[in-house]
Amino acid sequence: MATTPENPAARAGRSAGLPTVALLGTGKMGSAIAGRISGAGFELNLWNRTRSRAEALGIGTVADSPAAAVRDADIVVSSLTGAEAVRAAYLGPNGALARAEGKVFIEMSTAGPDLVSELAAAVEAAGASLVDAPVLGAPPTVAQGEAAVLVGGGANDVERATQILSLLGTVRHVGPLGSASRLKLVSNSMLADVILAAVELQVAGEEAGLAPDDVFWVLERLAPGLEIRRRGYLENRHDPAMFAIRDLRKDLDLAVDMFGRSAGRTPLTAVARELVVAAAGADPDLDITAVIRAYRAERKPDR
Repeated sequence: MATTPENPAARAGRSAGLPTVALLGTGKMGSAIAGRISGAGFELNLWNRTRSRAEALGIGTVADSPAAAVRDADIVVSSLTGAEAVRAAYLGPNGALARAEGKVFIEMSTAGPDLVSELAAAVEAAGASLVDAPVLGAPPTVAQGEAAVLVGGGANDVERATQILSLLGTVRHVGPLGSASRLKLVSNSMLADVILAAVELQVAGEEAGLAPDDVFWVLERLAPGLEIRRRGYLENRHDPAMFAIRDLRKDLDLAVDMFGRSAGRTPLTAVARELVVAAAGADPDLDITAVIRAYRAERKPDR
């Protein structure tokens, strides 16, 4: 493993006997999580499939494999892109579960409740424990410690995990293992519904002769979370993405599948998914606000 220069907080944390944390995944969300953990003084081992992205953070110790990252850790956090990435990090050659005994694993990816159930058996067999803990909030919100963290799992495991998760914002224990993953899909479905409704009404308001700033001001008053995406609505700027359209499509696929197994009716979310699928086909790597492009493309010629 390659070590970056130790910051004073990490030195103080070691002296205070804080647990060592391994973080698997240093994308946008993982990087924000890493910054919070390191800044609080915890020793941090990092692994990312593309090693240079972990090294670019300039914090902690960068490992060559998940197994190497978790070897000396007490708590393991994973924030990865989807189910296949999680499986590879946990179960693949040199996966994290090769060195799992006695550790608590905090799975923060949005990969669906079925994956949590699959992991639970493997983690237990490896002599470790698991909680699912997806985040509500964009990476900048996490970086400021103002996110909401949903946690599913047993009380003792959640207590151990909360030492780390509380660094990211407000922690809410929502039930047994898998509950947080299901609730995250409800949350991201709501996000899609709100984003699509706001996109539709932003363009419709402009078409009705209203000033774009005034339309957005009203929409943001009703849905304050839109503010961090102002530039997408008013400036047609969707890059760099806080939440890529392809990732929202993946989450809506998981959500629609989950809702389809119950008696719940979600016609609005089904329509939102269709629109997101279409947008993802054109602009998969742009921020979710890029769904507005289809609406602006349909504007009347005299506008």
